[in-house]
Amino acid sequence: MEEIASSVKDLELEKGDEYRSFLHGDTEKDTVWRLGEAPEYDLVNRTFRSGRTKDWKPGSLEETVQHLVKTWEMELTHKTRIKDFKSIDAENFSFSVNGGKAMTGEELLRTGSYNALLASLEHGGANNPPLYKSSQETFESSHEIFRGVFPNGFAWEVLEVFSGPPTVAFKWRHWGKMEGSFKEHNLNGKTAEMFGIAIAEVNDELKIGRLEVFYDPSQLLTQLTCPYNPKR
Repeated sequence: MEEIASSVKDLELEKGDEYRSFLHGDTEKDTVWRLGEAPEYDLVNRTFRSGRTKDWKPGSLEETVQHLVKTWEMELTHKTRIKDFKSIDAENFSFSVNGGKAMTGEELLRTGSYNALLASLEHGGANNPPLYKSSQETFESSHEIFRGVFPNGFAWEVLEVFSGPPTVAFKWRHWGKMEGSFKEHNLNGKTAEMFGIAIAEVNDELKIGRLEVFYDPSQLLTQLTCPYNPKR
């Protein structure tokens, strides 16, 4: 725990916001941002604070894991070069969903988080077309779709941590209010949420070398297209 506390203290020295690091400061002076500048997280932070079910003690294992994953998600969404990522061990990093083929950091950066997480929903049929086709979406288009669905942010929290470093297993929750539209479906402002498990392998600097996510990808899209969100 002393090593964790020391690593947390180091992360706190890297300028970010309350819930993620490496947004500002000297470490980011050469970072290439997707939109030309560091993002603002005011909206999603408000969604997080108002909707979270856990309020972890600063410096605890749970808060540390939550902070690390939020930082990684920020970097994946807003930084365009793997060499600018500070949350991962770039040379060894891999990402997989439900035991599928592992992706490198570069592959994931090209694909985007939404497309990687929803790729298994590609297969449908004549009478059961897929709700979302990752192969037909780019990094940019996928984020545009879900920013439209969740304009006030799609918040994320750690619910429970089962084991500490170097192999960190934890349960998580994602949620946000469904607003706007998804494809041809009108949305009604209700809260959508999904749950899953993840396993992260981290090094001595608490950088992620391997991240495996396990969850039911239909959780989200079923809520986006359920009967109380009628078609136009």
